[in-house]
Amino acid sequence: MITLFTLACSQVFGHALWIETSPTGKKGQPQEVRVYWGEYADKDISPVEKWWSDTKAYTLTLITPDKKEIKLTSVPGSDHYKATFTPESDGVYTVMLQHSVKDVYNGSRLDYHSSAAVVVGKSAAGHDAAVNRNPISIYSIAKGNYKVDESITLQALLNKLPVGDQEVEVYAPNGWGKKLWTDSTGSAKFTPIWPGRYFVEVASTDKKGGEHNGKPYEAVWRCATYCIEVTK
Repeated sequence: MITLFTLACSQVFGHALWIETSPTGKKGQPQEVRVYWGEYADKDISPVEKWWSDTKAYTLTLITPDKKEIKLTSVPGSDHYKATFTPESDGVYTVMLQHSVKDVYNGSRLDYHSSAAVVVGKSAAGHDAAVNRNPISIYSIAKGNYKVDESITLQALLNKLPVGDQEVEVYAPNGWGKKLWTDSTGSAKFTPIWPGRYFVEVASTDKKGGEHNGKPYEAVWRCATYCIEVTK
């Protein structure tokens, strides 16, 4: 197991925003969405009052199977923010998080992104990687829970296009991680060997500088996260 999963190193700032929600939902029943800030691999979840800068000012958007966009309102808990939505039809619902942090960090503007897919019923409506309009994102087939020892294909997208030779980090529920590299189609595969929630992260740095909130920066660092549920 050690040879399969190697503890991955944190990138740049180390912390990330991520979404946790059940990968399946039911029409007419509220679906809870939670947003966390911290270092997933280290099980380091920050209390909301310690979230850095204006990180808690993220935008959370629900994209329905018929591609309607609905802004979700979050309320704070002790270590996360919570939002809910109620599916009105069958299909795949995409929850999309975006945030460009107010403060410049070590010469970089930090752009955080996360997404989650919720399957309702058996309709394939809304099941499309292009639904997620974040400039950097991770896509996998929305099928609810995956199984242990079942190969999972991930696709990294930059500006909605598959990106090859891109590093993707996958963290297992126990904190161990593995670095993957995408092929020419932007795809990479891994096989989970433990049940639980897997955390996927992809990051990209644009060396183009500029000014952000009156402060100069030398690069834009973009990060995207995605969680996958695995059962026995």
